Amino acid sequence: MALFFAGCGAKRAAINSSTEDTEPQLPEWHTCLIQGAKATIRINDEQYAANITMQTVRDSMLVINVMPVFGIEMMRMEATPLEIIGIDKFHGQYIETSFAELNRKLSPSLNWDVLQQLCTAELPTGSQRARLVYSFGEDVVELVVIYPENRMTDVPVRVSNQPLNRYTRIDVSRWL
Repeated sequence: MALFFAGCGAKRAAINSSTEDTEPQLPEWHTCLIQGAKATIRINDEQYAANITMQTVRDSMLVINVMPVFGIEMMRMEATPLEIIGIDKFHGQYIETSFAELNRKLSPSLNWDVLQQLCTAELPTGSQRARLVYSFGEDVVELVVIYPENRMTDVPVRVSNQPLNRYTRIDVSRWL
């Protein structure tokens, strides 16, 4: 019976079709850099706007630089698949939290995949504009990002961790 199927070519067809279905797709990029994006955050009735730069190493780390005035970095967010660090350079403070801690009050929950898609203009909403709305306790937080026309992929990015010893750590448990 085995010789019959082998002679008919059925085995070759089965092998070919199964290998085509299980081949993993290679990622389209390894690093991504988006400069000159415009972000607006609205928290209830207050609104803040700034230029941002987003640097991403696929599935590893991302850095968002927030520059509200004259291209001077005032805030920075660093994230890995496990944690988020927010640095307020203007006030010399930083917070450190996990996605699980953050999601205790944030609804819908935020995860690494959504954050990476936001920082690479790959959200399902399109590559020109992103809009995310969350509730954080009793506050409503809306984030709108308008992306520039170009995103650069597979270019060198500087996503090294910022030394935190010059900043004061803020306990996030009072908010979470």
